[in-house]
Amino acid sequence: MKTRKVLYIEDDREIGSWVQEELEQRGYAVTWLLTGDGAEREVPGHDVVILDIMLPGLDGFTVGQRLKKAAPSVPIMLLSARTAVEDKLQGLQFADDYVTKPFHPDELAARVEVLLRRSGAAMPERLKLGQHILVDLADQTVLDERSGEEVVLTGKQFQILMYFLRHPNRILTKEQIYEAVWGEPYLDGDKALMVHIRHLREKLEQDPGAPEIIETIRGIGYRIRR
Repeated sequence: MKTRKVLYIEDDREIGSWVQEELEQRGYAVTWLLTGDGAEREVPGHDVVILDIMLPGLDGFTVGQRLKKAAPSVPIMLLSARTAVEDKLQGLQFADDYVTKPFHPDELAARVEVLLRRSGAAMPERLKLGQHILVDLADQTVLDERSGEEVVLTGKQFQILMYFLRHPNRILTKEQIYEAVWGEPYLDGDKALMVHIRHLREKLEQDPGAPEIIETIRGIGYRIRR
């Protein structure tokens, strides 16, 4: 079994040292950063992110949104002493888990394992969409098997597709998709997401007028079939 790699961002040296030691004793390879500055360059190649919210400079919410855009398939666990529902809801717009301090190391390790199993089961290295689209997550490429040519997506199109793939067969609202991808509140009437979905369908669907991959759920949002 390969060594699982954890990107850990925590400015408290005492807590950070303790968590790093606990995880390494369980067989993880831990990259520990004291701030979120430049974390986007570190996240590729890691299997999971553990991110403290209270950081110097950029806070964990901002850092987490940037990491999710840089590496959409890498699950993020937020750590925080904040217990307010509002904080949890804000964090779970982009993160995959939210753990409040204090926590037991066994609980932390168990939650990391759940994220790894979930991401591994949901996101194999290659995914087939419809009858002809092959997504290679390792290379971050999309291939049309009919022509053998790569489907070139813009950054936003790829982020939207990855968000769908992390939530297969689940109905997602426009607000959920927009706030996860753009990292800012959705304004009613904003057409940006609709335009990106239309262009994405033009590139992925056999018949964009009768989509089989990205379905419209009238009055709610969208769903991707896998």
